[in-house]
Amino acid sequence: MAHFAELDQNNVVQRVIVVHNNELLNENNVEQEALGQAFCTQLLGGNWVQTSYNASFRKNYAGAGFTYDSTKNAFISPKPFNSWLLNDDTCQWEAPVAQPSDDKKYQWDEPSTSWVELVIPQ
Repeated sequence: MAHFAELDQNNVVQRVIVVHNNELLNENNVEQEALGQAFCTQLLGGNWVQTSYNASFRKNYAGAGFTYDSTKNAFISPKPFNSWLLNDDTCQWEAPVAQPSDDKKYQWDEPSTSWVELVIPQ
């Protein structure tokens, strides 16, 4: 099955749908994204871009609210915190400070721009 993301005028993903692979096959039985895009547009209207469920292309699997960056040819999730930076190689957001690598649980604290240990009552 193939997956296609519908983009609004700002390249923000509105929804992701599943399309049978047969809709992408050309006369030589080779999958082509353009055929899937045309199928989606004819069926539902809108602007469609293929996304990969296992992120084998376009960096990340699209989800509602993600943005498609045509320059990077990647889907990028919404920025989780103002201080986080986009990794241009993975197109994923990263904290400006690495999370501690011990066995404790942490959560990001934006006001202090640091990882704070989660204390779980026993």
